[in-house]
Amino acid sequence: MSSRVSPTEAVPGTAAQSWSPPQPSAAPLAVILASGDGGSGALINLEASDDEVHMWSSPIRIPQPALYLSPRSFDLYIPDLLFFGDSTTAASDRSVEFQAKCLVDSMKRLGVDKYCVAGISYGGFVAYRVAEMAGEGAVERVVVMTAGIVAGEEERRELVEREGRDVSDVLLPRRPEDLMELIRRSMVRPPRWMPEFLLMDFIEVMYKDRRKERVELLKYLIAKGAGVDPLPVLKQETLILWGDQDTVFPISLAYKLQRHLGPKARLEVIKDAGHALPLEKPDLVNHMIEWFLTEPYQSVST
Repeated sequence: MSSRVSPTEAVPGTAAQSWSPPQPSAAPLAVILASGDGGSGALINLEASDDEVHMWSSPIRIPQPALYLSPRSFDLYIPDLLFFGDSTTAASDRSVEFQAKCLVDSMKRLGVDKYCVAGISYGGFVAYRVAEMAGEGAVERVVVMTAGIVAGEEERRELVEREGRDVSDVLLPRRPEDLMELIRRSMVRPPRWMPEFLLMDFIEVMYKDRRKERVELLKYLIAKGAGVDPLPVLKQETLILWGDQDTVFPISLAYKLQRHLGPKARLEVIKDAGHALPLEKPDLVNHMIEWFLTEPYQSVST
């Protein structure tokens, strides 16, 4: 895997980084993996073997494989969304639409005409808009994981009011105790304890740099959601993955998204999992994604 940074035609002064194959391979499918934390290159260690690529969940080398897809079957493109890694913009637009527009443009510049897209949490919002905006036939299949795309204004307001404090302090923690609380809320079986230095290292890498811009992204998401009303119904076959104990985006939003998309959507609810779905159930999540992208009509059991 290599990192490429290139200007985008979406808006002058915008540059987008993507971890991608050095050159397109014989793999039958290209897949974008959009992370819920923006996919910062600083957060991703890619160890390629003949059989699989591991995307590690932590910049501090905690061995928790999140998503691993075989490069024999897929060309993987892992973007840094704006204000993560080396992806930047001089524009003031903080919308999900703008993130998606830059990603679509980046894929064009990389010479990739057809691809699938998978996203978790915030990355799921972006993946949804990419599928809608990329043009007829560009996006073949979509995977959305634990992303409250269909949450209306009132539902988003309730989620914020439930916190009782600035939601940016919850989702973009500054202190080790706040990060530990976020981990506990995101997982059904979180670690009982983590050393403070480890938590502080994570905060330094993930939450300190460009904090102002990331808070602005979060505030836009809370205010406008996916940024389009009414929400388009995707034409692509879509797999929805959700933890049955997600406390960030409740399971009701998964069923609501399935109803919105209709017969082209398949919902898989994963038992004993929370919002950090790929960390808690990596084998099952990866199996389901690979199954869906390669055998879209075959049944999968949870």
